[in-house]
Amino acid sequence: MTPDTAERPQMSVEDFDELVRRAPKELRNRLEFLGGRLCIRHGPLDVDEFEELAAAAPETVRLEYVNGRVVVKAMPDGNHGEIFMWLVRQCMQQRPELNLMPERGVKAEAYRKGRARTDGFLAPVGHFKGHGEWSESDGALMAVEITSHDRDTNQRDRIDKPVGYAGAEIPVYLLIDRDIDTITVYCEPKDGRYLQASSYPWGTIVELPAPVGITLNTEELKDYAD
Repeated sequence: MTPDTAERPQMSVEDFDELVRRAPKELRNRLEFLGGRLCIRHGPLDVDEFEELAAAAPETVRLEYVNGRVVVKAMPDGNHGEIFMWLVRQCMQQRPELNLMPERGVKAEAYRKGRARTDGFLAPVGHFKGHGEWSESDGALMAVEITSHDRDTNQRDRIDKPVGYAGAEIPVYLLIDRDIDTITVYCEPKDGRYLQASSYPWGTIVELPAPVGITLNTEELKDYAD
């Protein structure tokens, strides 16, 4: 993590002001913006309060609920988007009966008490029909995260998300890590942990295990190194 990344605010002051303006009335005086971070006064929100706040948030503010905390997920940049589309093409070519749904909210963690916004959620075509903002994880094959260059990437994507997705029994978690140019494949969730985690440098062939069954040639990812 570079110093400028560590000091980068989670959101702009303008976005925070807009979030407060849109928030449910009973939550407005509990929101603070300290040291570039969104903070909650008077104790943590519960899941229902978080969902109310997330539903009211402006499009430029993506909120998640992780370990009982409200966190802000960074907005994707151009390279992030290109990497996601590269992965979409791989999935469509090899498993056309599946959709890699972008920006899909999922009920994560044990007992579905967390709320995560995946960069991609792989499931059969039509799986998300009729779903609300937050989907159950049942029937989904893989959650995908692509790191952003923000202050919370390490805690969010490398520590909290493996626990949250394993707790929701998502078979595979794919982490595309732009800080160290690697892909990490987590699989075999059991008792809130993935039993297997294997990392590969960009440029290698990566086999995604069952039930995904997709082979990734990651050479193209080198074009998006930054």
